[in-house]
Amino acid sequence: MTIYQGTILTIDSCDSVVKYLVEDGGIIVFTGNNLPEEYQSLIGTSDCKLVNLEGKALIPSFADTHQHFASFSTFNAGLNVMEASSNEQIASMVKEFAASSKSKTLIAFGASPYSVVEGRLISREELDSVCPDKEIMVVKYDGHACIVNSKLLKKLDKKLSKLRGYHPDTGEMNQEAFFACSDYITGSLSIPELFHNMQKAADFMASKGIGCVHTVSGVGFIANLDITLEKIFAKSLSNGFQLRVFPQSMDIKVATRRNLPRIGGCFECALDGCFGSHDASLNEPYIDSEGGNGVLYYSDEKVTSFCKEANRAGLQIEIHAIGDKAFDQAARALKAALDDFPRKDHRHGIIHDCLPTEEGIAICRQYGIQMPVQSSFINWTQEPDSYLESILGKERLERLNPLKTFCDNNISVSFGSDAPCTSPDPIVWIDKAVNNPNKMQALSIQQALRCATINGFYATFDEDQRGSLEKGKIADMVILSDNPYTMATETLSTLKVESLILAGKPYTSCVEGILPALVRSFRKNRF
Repeated sequence: MTIYQGTILTIDSCDSVVKYLVEDGGIIVFTGNNLPEEYQSLIGTSDCKLVNLEGKALIPSFADTHQHFASFSTFNAGLNVMEASSNEQIASMVKEFAASSKSKTLIAFGASPYSVVEGRLISREELDSVCPDKEIMVVKYDGHACIVNSKLLKKLDKKLSKLRGYHPDTGEMNQEAFFACSDYITGSLSIPELFHNMQKAADFMASKGIGCVHTVSGVGFIANLDITLEKIFAKSLSNGFQLRVFPQSMDIKVATRRNLPRIGGCFECALDGCFGSHDASLNEPYIDSEGGNGVLYYSDEKVTSFCKEANRAGLQIEIHAIGDKAFDQAARALKAALDDFPRKDHRHGIIHDCLPTEEGIAICRQYGIQMPVQSSFINWTQEPDSYLESILGKERLERLNPLKTFCDNNISVSFGSDAPCTSPDPIVWIDKAVNNPNKMQALSIQQALRCATINGFYATFDEDQRGSLEKGKIADMVILSDNPYTMATETLSTLKVESLILAGKPYTSCVEGILPALVRSFRKNRF
């Protein structure tokens, strides 16, 4: 038994703050301001441990409600160049990485033309100058394009040259050419290597206080290997870390054959692209010289047919929509599915929701459609407001990521990273939601914490067991360095995760030999 004493933010329906929490056998057995005698009498005995928080705060563990876990695991083991301010710096980082790595094929992630002084992506020629002897793919920050060096281009040229998005002069690969590069890179990884990368990625997220991840999978890996391995990985875990798998497919059999209760995500379930690639689908054209309305990947009929079939099969559906035209399509398709076959507690969701419309918001409110959003996109270095204003205009810029509007409409909003697009860091999610430069859409710290905790667990039907610190729930908790309720909002970014506690025990590393993990995976577990 462990008794926690101090500042305890329960994130219950009243956002109660209490002085005591008692955990026994991984379950919360008491929360309140006056510790009952039955627990007081145990303090100081071998059966009870007292933890005095001493100015720190205890909260529920965080949930990341949208990421590509297998891809993040792969890129997390590579080179992250997101913080680079110039292509010269990226080249220097690549040179050092190539010299220190034993791998023949290298991955770097996070290049952006909008965060470097050159105002463009690094080129094939620049990569050749620092990495001529190893194959390297530098993935763009949005995960929709990459730059390859000559050695990798030569290896894949016959296949790439026949595909859309092939640009050998610069080395930039978009669309189908990018997917072919991605397939090659992921196909070069052995199963033990990928599994080990997953273990290290889970440890990284645990260091940020994340105890549960919703992963969208089924792209870049032959025969949906990522979905299979994520299921095995989830079942192998013995430290309390949770994984919920969404297959990214419009074929419901990809979910039902694997006994998964949910389907959706990005890529095959994406209705449009992203702003940075000018393929987020808009009701009104982009205002820069490139113009156009972006790309709506599917017809209304196809999206509606998929939603109806998945809804009738009892699956939970999540769909990617960034532009307002795509958001409308998603909302209308889910509405049509629920009109066709009503379900009271479906938990269907629209992912990203960057540029919603009043019509779509009204549908989400009426039909109980939840929203896994990325507050880390707010004032994002890789896609800054100055760039977004240049392609969308000021009026649409001010309508981006309207978190407060969603909350005011009683829509359940949860936070996710879209990793590897952004690094999984709930403190960043909370800070950006509260300190939104668009003050009209800023959340209170209480609202932001709910989005990072209980709402995330609600999004996959886990709220009865996790997400708040209440009697009878599993003791999945985080100790923070300070009390966010009493901090000055402008200092929220300084908040630190001190430790993660899952099922009442301090988090232990996932890293171990693959054989014992695989043996454990044969037991039954949720995923």
